Amino acid sequence: MASPPTYPDEKKLELGTTALDSDSEYNSFSALIAEDESHEIQLRTMTWQKAAWLLCGDQVCLAIMAQTWSLSVLGWVPGILTMLGAGILFWITSMTMWRYIMKNPHIKDICDFGYSIFGKNRLAYEFSGFMLLANNIMLIGFHVLTGAKVLNTLSDHSLCTVVFSVIVTIMGIVMSLPRTLNHVSFMSMFSSVCMGIAILLFLIFAGIENAPGTGYDGVYPADGPVKTYAFPLPGTTWVACMNAVLNITFLWVPQILFPTFIAEMKKPEDFPKALAVLTGISAFLFVVPPAIGFRYLGQYSTAPAFGSLGVVAYKKASFAFVIVPTLIIGVIYANVSAKYVYGRVLGKSRHAHSNTVLGWGVWAAIMVGIWIIGFIFAEVIPSMGDFLSLLGAAFDSFFGFIYFAVAYWHLHRGNLFNGAARSIMSVVHMFVLAVGLFLLGPGLYAAVEAIIADYAGSTRPAFSCANLAI
Repeated sequence: MASPPTYPDEKKLELGTTALDSDSEYNSFSALIAEDESHEIQLRTMTWQKAAWLLCGDQVCLAIMAQTWSLSVLGWVPGILTMLGAGILFWITSMTMWRYIMKNPHIKDICDFGYSIFGKNRLAYEFSGFMLLANNIMLIGFHVLTGAKVLNTLSDHSLCTVVFSVIVTIMGIVMSLPRTLNHVSFMSMFSSVCMGIAILLFLIFAGIENAPGTGYDGVYPADGPVKTYAFPLPGTTWVACMNAVLNITFLWVPQILFPTFIAEMKKPEDFPKALAVLTGISAFLFVVPPAIGFRYLGQYSTAPAFGSLGVVAYKKASFAFVIVPTLIIGVIYANVSAKYVYGRVLGKSRHAHSNTVLGWGVWAAIMVGIWIIGFIFAEVIPSMGDFLSLLGAAFDSFFGFIYFAVAYWHLHRGNLFNGAARSIMSVVHMFVLAVGLFLLGPGLYAAVEAIIADYAGSTRPAFSCANLAI
């Protein structure tokens, strides 16, 4: 039977949620780490270097290869400005999250974070938990579908797509069995390297081939010679532009995982070092490869951009490396989701941090359940791309913007405009709140419109054997 939820203010260590002086901050974390060291299964073991690998393993992903399409919709000027602006806001909001957690060491996941910033409101905790699971499990479904696409492409559709999805799901379950993120961070090194190789091969192939292959408006040269442009082409709809923006913001908003990452670090005060590594790598990969891809593919850009390559061998060679990050990023989201559910099931019992049959049995059962639900999402949703836009609007509006504007207000309540620097940051966080509300309003509308259009046309049947090769 599931245990009742343990809210942050009911923890054994009463650490409070008000601002603390720096000494008490670290003493509080020291107490949590000391308690963790007394457990048989220790979670707070990651160095900042391993945290950096974990962050990069999550962020260096297939979504990078969808940014070329975003540029083809928005054009150079709005596209690059959106990418750079999203990156700047990512750094600012992530640092705000970290500072808030340093003042509130008991926070172990985004649910605790939401509970705390909204005045210890249990409805906020439950809402955050629902959103965490919905976001992560749908993303796991996206990675199951992506894995099936990779296997379809490499094998020339040698098996039913559902079979490929089952294979990816089973592999994901097996790889997700480690309980600590410290172990998962080791996998993330290989994930980042493989995705980097895939991107590099794509750029080489896009540069050396004579012309792109297929775009959304037909096979080259049906839509004329390759061209790039500063602003959206005539006839581009507002819904298309909004979905391109959501595609960019989705890539820059991974903070839903960050509280869990910080909670498993040996020294949470070192998180900015890991964040700096991630931001530097992301700023390069999220802008430069998509820009080069747009230069060579122009209006023929697809999402992912591998699909635009005209030579089948090039497409297979570059897309093959995507299978590793596809699986490992799914493992990261599964681990964070499972920890939330695991805490709800076993609560404070010894099984939660000991090598017991019940503890490992529950962990394995939860992981199997998460991946199976993700598999079902992958099979029944006609266009995961548009559903990612829905995720960006419905979830990232909260977990990428609104939550951190509220956290900033708590951190500096009463002196929001104390000095020029503080005043500027207060205005920036007001803008962050406005962006979150915009994504939640017009952004959500655009995503829903795109999904309605999916269902109005020909859609892929549920559990279809249809060939999904790019």
